[in-house]
Amino acid sequence: MPSTLSARVSDIAPGRGALRPARSWLHSDAPCRSLNGPWRFRLSPTASVAEDFAAEGFDDHSWDSIQVPSHWVLRGDGAYGRPIYTNIQFPFPIDPPHVPDENPTGDYRRHFDMPADWSDAERIVLRFDGVESLFRVWVNGVEAGSASGSRLAHEYDVTSSVRPGDNVVAVRVHQWSASSYVEDQDQWWLPGIFRDVTVIARPAGGIEDVWLRTGFDNGHGLIDPEVTADTAAFPVALRIPELGIEQVWATPADVAPLDVAAVEPWSAEQPRLYDATVSTAAETIALRVGFRTVEIRGDQFLVNGRRVVFHGMNRHEAHPERGRVFDEEHAREDLARMKRFNVNAIRSSHYPPHPRLLDLADELGFWVVLECDLETHGFDKVDWVGNPSDDPAWRKVYLDRIQRTVERDKNHPSIVIWSLGNEAGTGSNLAAMSAWVHARDTERPVHYEGDHTGEYTDIYSRMYATVPEIEQIGADNAHSTLMGCTPAQSARQRTKPFVLCEYAHAMGNGPGALDQYQALVHAYPRVHGGFVWEWRDHGLLATAPDGTPYYAYGGDFGEVVHDGNFVMDGMLLSNDVPTPSLHEFKAVIQPIRFDFNGDKLALTNLRHSADTSDLRFRWRVEHDGIPVDHGELEVPVLAPGDSQHVPLPRIRVSPDAETWLTIDAVLAAGTAWAPEGHVVATAQLDSSSPRTPPAARPRADWEPGDGTLTLGIAQFIDGSLVRLAGRAVTGPRLELFRAPTDNDESASDQVEDSDADVAGASNADLWRRDGLDRLTTRRVCVEQAARSLRTIDRVSAAGSALSVMVESVWSLQDDELELRVEIEPSSGWRTVWPRIGIRFDLPDGAAPVDGAEWFGLGPFESYPDSLRAARTGRFSATIRDLSVDYARPQETGHRSHLRRLTLLSGESEVLHIVALQDTSGRRPGFTLSRHTPQQIARAQHPFELPVSTTSHLIIDAAQHGLGSRACGPDVRPEFALRPESRTIRLRLTAGH
Repeated sequence: MPSTLSARVSDIAPGRGALRPARSWLHSDAPCRSLNGPWRFRLSPTASVAEDFAAEGFDDHSWDSIQVPSHWVLRGDGAYGRPIYTNIQFPFPIDPPHVPDENPTGDYRRHFDMPADWSDAERIVLRFDGVESLFRVWVNGVEAGSASGSRLAHEYDVTSSVRPGDNVVAVRVHQWSASSYVEDQDQWWLPGIFRDVTVIARPAGGIEDVWLRTGFDNGHGLIDPEVTADTAAFPVALRIPELGIEQVWATPADVAPLDVAAVEPWSAEQPRLYDATVSTAAETIALRVGFRTVEIRGDQFLVNGRRVVFHGMNRHEAHPERGRVFDEEHAREDLARMKRFNVNAIRSSHYPPHPRLLDLADELGFWVVLECDLETHGFDKVDWVGNPSDDPAWRKVYLDRIQRTVERDKNHPSIVIWSLGNEAGTGSNLAAMSAWVHARDTERPVHYEGDHTGEYTDIYSRMYATVPEIEQIGADNAHSTLMGCTPAQSARQRTKPFVLCEYAHAMGNGPGALDQYQALVHAYPRVHGGFVWEWRDHGLLATAPDGTPYYAYGGDFGEVVHDGNFVMDGMLLSNDVPTPSLHEFKAVIQPIRFDFNGDKLALTNLRHSADTSDLRFRWRVEHDGIPVDHGELEVPVLAPGDSQHVPLPRIRVSPDAETWLTIDAVLAAGTAWAPEGHVVATAQLDSSSPRTPPAARPRADWEPGDGTLTLGIAQFIDGSLVRLAGRAVTGPRLELFRAPTDNDESASDQVEDSDADVAGASNADLWRRDGLDRLTTRRVCVEQAARSLRTIDRVSAAGSALSVMVESVWSLQDDELELRVEIEPSSGWRTVWPRIGIRFDLPDGAAPVDGAEWFGLGPFESYPDSLRAARTGRFSATIRDLSVDYARPQETGHRSHLRRLTLLSGESEVLHIVALQDTSGRRPGFTLSRHTPQQIARAQHPFELPVSTTSHLIIDAAQHGLGSRACGPDVRPEFALRPESRTIRLRLTAGH
């Protein structure tokens, strides 16, 4: 027989004892006391520990002190255990509803003083806003009850247990419980009381709950109120001073909808809120009301009658030191940063966030998909056998979770969709959740991606669908069978709005092809955009053995099972630094479209509800990246969806330099999330005069030579470069390898390059199989001519007959040294290549190469399928700033479409390089780093990179795309790099 203690942690009931019904999280003037702060704390390795700690007189002086809210595994430097990261798998045996006896259990105690005048309260309520996972509560030695639902709010009626003066609260928290089986989200397992604890004096004659439903129609508003209060609490008054509303309801039967004339609507772009109060003689509730109507009309998702396109992010609550503990200042800046990067929507993956976050979403303006605290993904490992989603025994658990989700947050205008949860399979319990939501809230639709056939949800939702597949979903004339659907079910799903609840897996360096996904939104009205996975990395701040701080991921805390760095998949690094992918996202989804047509510019306002009166349109002209003119375009105010042609300024075109026109749409005035002048959208036009690249210098008088000579700034021994511009240097050596990105390392089956792939193998596996990371060279010949040197090398790897022939020709004309490299692969290569480039190694000597200035694409790194954020201009950066500190070192720092490059040592110019187009007009890119691709590939964390005494310059004729293969589609075929012949032409001069 199971012990009583083990039976409790295996209890699937959502709560027991004096647990009160779910209600809104409200701003009330009722007396309350925060119990946040230091608590006494004791951690036990199992749940089988005596409950005597709950007694009033228990001596806890020997216990530690811990801050509430917090996660105990993030306190005490390991004294209370360590975090565990899993994506799908459970970190305990799959034995539902049971969990192991080795179940870390935290006991908490604290005293609080109850004012004497609280004795007049009708009841005293103890509220917990978030505890992971199962917890039990005692007040003054009397058990109040237990509950699970880690990211949900729970309130206990403790009126009979409290007294004026000193009181003792005791809480027992079990890390594992039956609820852990339905909380298998892709995140860290972080036990403890991690949200606010509050004791509240509920007044007699107070308001138990209130819901102000709103609507908007053609300038008119509607308020449909729901007030939960005893009859004795009436009259109840609704006041909205700005609208002149002072409505008094004498009895519950009088509460009725109100029509409101001349209101401004709420939207994510124009988050207009009105301050309101709902009050009785005993209590006043403050709310901020936004008028908006949500509806699905055919296959269109509309707010206030206009189609919504989600430029969204999946957002976990994550902080490198606090975990999921909420910090309002940090959260506000987090959302302001989203706004600065044109993000307009949040999916609260995969649980309700701290309630204040939704206040901020209302205020700053976001479309929110509010998700229930539910995921059972680990059952996928056993083909969903035992999955609670279709087990009637778990019905109350599922219904309790969705009820607590909806009831807590129902007043927020930002919430436009309810989501049942994530990756929990499918089944009757999810259908029951949906039915409850539809009955409770008739306006907002229900989402759940796992309902592939559309049996109980209102929106067709998918994860990581490919571009061709989405085209088949969006096209009216498409009749293909959709994933998991019959033909009839497919037809039904095509009658609904389509949303990508997850796409563009932003793990490490990537994703690619964001612009192709965005194009689908404009081509197919049924396609309503989606939510990138995900907003930020979840790295936890840790310290390497040598004292170096770094951001830890799965496995760094000695977990028995873990999913590695899969938790580092955000467009924001753990330290709040935006990645280049976030800049790319901003550029792809920018709300103004620019179409150049001769001497005119067509501007289109792609916004949902805001016109362009808040924007100014600045222009500038640059010659080879040097500004020569600027001004401001006269642009009429464009309503949402409108287009207008405006004349372009007269552009002075240079005969001997590239001429570029850049137009920026900037904020005309500061906002709550960005200052005046913040760039919202940008576009460039190449107005250069046509120019023919200089022809290669032909030679036909080659003769064998020893290859030891000097050509201007270059010195050679045996045909190999040894010095350049007065510095020691080696190279150029063929470089076909890049430190694999997380996408390169994935063996995902969503590959779009099938003839170049092997089932179950990643691209990185194939590159290592073919020896691209360990190439060796055999010199075939060395030839010389007047002021010229020619070498031919055969490059291949041990154990392979595949090879690449590399011809390098150095020639000197006047003081300019030209290098032309012809690269030609043998037949038989059967995989994509990561890059085709040449590498120069530049030892530090007296002064290291530590920076670069360039004319080309910048300022951020760019790749073939990630170029939209890059613009043509002049840029400079230190060698450190050229790379991104991804949590797992990988390919980084490539700048595309290079024209000119200057290598720097401090303020000194070391070497000037002019990159010439090849015969197809293609330009190379460059990477400057302190480590080779091979060194980077061997490191699992930045602190594992070796101390460097050399800078490495790689000039790439081509790079493979990025894709989203770590959890999604592979690189699109048009951005895949096949083994092919390429030419690199450079002209080099010494710095000065």
